[in-house]
This record gives sequence, C-alpha cells and structure tokens, in this order.
Amino acid sequence: MNTPVYPVRWHHNRVLLIDQNRLPNEYTHVEISRVEDMAQAISTMIVRGAPAIGVAAAYGMYLGAREISTTDRAEFLAQLHETGKMLRATRPTAVNLFWAIDRMEKTAASCAGSVAEIAEQLLVAAQKINAEDIETCQAIGAHGLAALPSSPDKLCLLTHCNAGALATAGYGTALGVVRSAWTEGRLARLYADETRPRLQGARLTSWECVQEGIPVTVIADSMAAHCMKQGLIDAVVVGADRIAANGDAANKIGTYNLAIVAKAHNIPFFVAAPLSTIDFSLSDGSLIPIEERHPAELYQIGETIVCPPGVEFYNPAFDVTPAHLIQAIITEFGAFAPAEIVNLQHR
Repeated sequence: MNTPVYPVRWHHNRVLLIDQNRLPNEYTHVEISRVEDMAQAISTMIVRGAPAIGVAAAYGMYLGAREISTTDRAEFLAQLHETGKMLRATRPTAVNLFWAIDRMEKTAASCAGSVAEIAEQLLVAAQKINAEDIETCQAIGAHGLAALPSSPDKLCLLTHCNAGALATAGYGTALGVVRSAWTEGRLARLYADETRPRLQGARLTSWECVQEGIPVTVIADSMAAHCMKQGLIDAVVVGADRIAANGDAANKIGTYNLAIVAKAHNIPFFVAAPLSTIDFSLSDGSLIPIEERHPAELYQIGETIVCPPGVEFYNPAFDVTPAHLIQAIITEFGAFAPAEIVNLQHR
C-alpha cells in the first residue's frame, strides 16, 4: 500500500474507520453515520488506541448531536451529555476518550448560536481534534528521536502492542518515534512483541512497518528478556492509554513485564504519548481503572478453542508501569522525566 494510514477520517458526511479486527489479512473500512454504531466500533475495537479512540469519540459526539431533534438549547445540551455518557462507557482506561468528550461538551456549551450552529461547531471541533493529533504525533516522533540513545548509530528498538498510525489519527506515538528514527537513518530494526491476547503487535504494528519498508521482527512476548540478554535491543519505546500525575503509565497488558526486564538489562524504557493522555486528576497509577475484557480473547484464537472446559480466566487489558522504571515520557512538548510531567499541567 505504501500510503499514509489514517484509521479515522471524516468523508462525505460520515466517518470512515479502518476495521482493525480484519488486519492484516483484509484492509477494509467501516462507514459510521450513527453514534450508536460509533460506540459499538469503539467497544469492539474496530477502532483502538487511546488517541484514535479520542478522535472517534469526538466524531461520535457530532453524530449524536445531529440525531437530536429538539431546537431547545437546554434540552439539546442535556441530550448531548447523555450521548457523551454512552460513549464514555465504551472503554474505561483510555483517558483520551474522556478528554475528547469533555472538549466537545465544552465546545457546545460555549457556542451562543442556535442548535444547528452548535452542531456545526461540533463537527469543526472534531475535525480540529483529528488534525491536531496528527501534528502532535509528528512532534512526539521528533522529540522521541532526540531522546533515544546516541549510540550505536543505528538502533534496534523494541515496542509492545500497537502505538502507531492505527492507534492515533496518523503517524503514531511510539511508532512515530520509530518512523522518525527510520526516516533519519537511525533505525536498524524494530522488534515487535506479538502482544497477547489480541496480537496487536503481530497483526498491526508489523503490518504498518511492512507498508513503509521498515525492518521488523515479530517475537513472542516471552522472548523479550532473551533478546535483551543477547544484546539485540538498544531501547524500548511503548505508548500509553493513561498516565497518572506522578508518571505511572497504563498501557497494554504485558508492558509492565517489559519495563522490569528492560531495567534488569540496563536498557532505557520510554513511554510516548500526547499530553491528552496524562490524567492530572490521578495522583498515581493505582487509581487508573483497568478494563477487563471477555475471556474469549484468551481461550479462543480465531475459531479454535485452545483451553479445556472448566478453566477460569482473568483478562485485564492493561497494566501499570511504575514511574521509576520509565526513563522518559515523550510528549509533543518534549521528553521529560516522569517526575517532571506535572509541570505540563497548564499547557
């Protein structure tokens, strides 16, 4: 394909989502014109990745707004708030979802015009969130490149899950750093954890790399420590779905394991995420809500059942990496030690 990947796009009065559940075998779009369909797309992970979820939710707020029939301003705002509540219930961990809905509700409340004019401004606001996210990811990529180790000249990086263009409005956060390193001739190879149980690394990160000719090697999650011991990894770069004020970072389950083994091998561990991912209302990571998903993700691969009857399951979608294991958090404003991100609160 070798063209930019945009998982969420406004096109001909509807939203086009890349169906990420069908990748890498099938590249298709889902057309969304109703807010209920957007909520379903978010909850079933047709669209996924914290920034991409935020963009999708912003468009979902507009879709919900245009379904409201009243011309009474107060009633319109009340119904819009209910739309926001429905979207908020889809994925509890990714704070960008809540940030985008809050921003859309503030846009509606601050618009002094008619209901029709408010709805029009909501579309403008959603498109602005979309465009800003791409610019933010490109800035993260540049700052991340500057934060990476200065030697060797060409680095081997390791990532977990998918924090690429598919997880954002385009370009990516952690994979944005990888893209910048590749463009500037500083990347030798990306190692991608397969990322059980949904295999976002094997299915999505590797797919993005293949589109751009970036050398990528997929490894099982359990192989990361071995690869580090063999000297194959120079740095780890991952994304985040929510970061607490002290720098604790929630990301796809298995990230915490990776941070521990990176620390044991003296390998720098970076988290790349936009400012909108930092939840300054939470003092530390113990307060981050962790989504628990359906056990079928564990006991079933495709149509094949891989566990015997009678087994119990525990399927948290995220874990929290403590700030002391993170060398720097890379944002659109620069790379900061975890203890320093609190200074970004009023940006």
